[in-house]
Amino acid sequence: MIFYSSIICTNLFLIVVICMNRSLHEPMYIFLCSLFVNELYGSTGLFPFLLLQILSDIHTVSVPFCFLQIFCGYTYGSVEFTNLAIMSYDRYLAICCPLHYNAHMTTTKVAMLIAIIWLPPFFAVSISVSLSSSLQLCGNIINKAYCDNYFIIKLACFDTRINNVYELMAAALTVCVPVFVIVYTYMKILKVCFSGSRQTRQKAVSTCTPHLASIINFSVGVSFEILQSRFNMDSVPTMLQIFLSLYFLTCQPLFNPLIYGVNMSKIRIMCKSLLLSSVGKCGSSKFPQLE
Repeated sequence: MIFYSSIICTNLFLIVVICMNRSLHEPMYIFLCSLFVNELYGSTGLFPFLLLQILSDIHTVSVPFCFLQIFCGYTYGSVEFTNLAIMSYDRYLAICCPLHYNAHMTTTKVAMLIAIIWLPPFFAVSISVSLSSSLQLCGNIINKAYCDNYFIIKLACFDTRINNVYELMAAALTVCVPVFVIVYTYMKILKVCFSGSRQTRQKAVSTCTPHLASIINFSVGVSFEILQSRFNMDSVPTMLQIFLSLYFLTCQPLFNPLIYGVNMSKIRIMCKSLLLSSVGKCGSSKFPQLE
């Protein structure tokens, strides 16, 4: 409960900071705000269910709620990858094409990119969940802390080739394409850094470090999840299995606001000023003023 409260407070605080300060109404911070909204969405789709499971003696879940959880988990992961890819593209334009950045990143294009972040993943996952929900199942036990589409398909009584083919297509759209964009843009950024001035390298390091850390952390978490789903993990302790399966859904939502809040100077300064002004108001309100 404390962990979930920390995720809600940190992400919500940074969303408010970005929305309230006009100096942060830039494409980079708008995409960051989208990322923080996704952290709230993903953690809310998981933590209430986990809390209910911990407090309950019977570890069961209804079919509709199970598919809702699959939908939330898969859309969270897909939106996260897409959001990080769009942020990579934004950094590529800012570092490699600084003179043309404003011409490329117009308000219309930012709105279009936000739509690309959210709409294709929701559409792709909706079809995936619809296909899985139509399957006739020959079992009802999922050896996992939360519902997973892969395990649902494994429980199916009949041929699941359509589901498997679509899962591969959806993975290509929502994971492989964003990963390709991230790799391509960072190759271009590295090329400019090695051939550019010291100021260019400093700018790249200051803006790309938290982004790279976020990508690596999320990729490691997703890799844990894929390895655990596809391979026999009986030799691994149960508690470690649970931790690894929950890593990308629990650590990323807290990791992102902390890494961006600490490393990005504009956000850090705004957070400090907001906190100090709040403390100042609270302090002054405790003492009566003489007239």
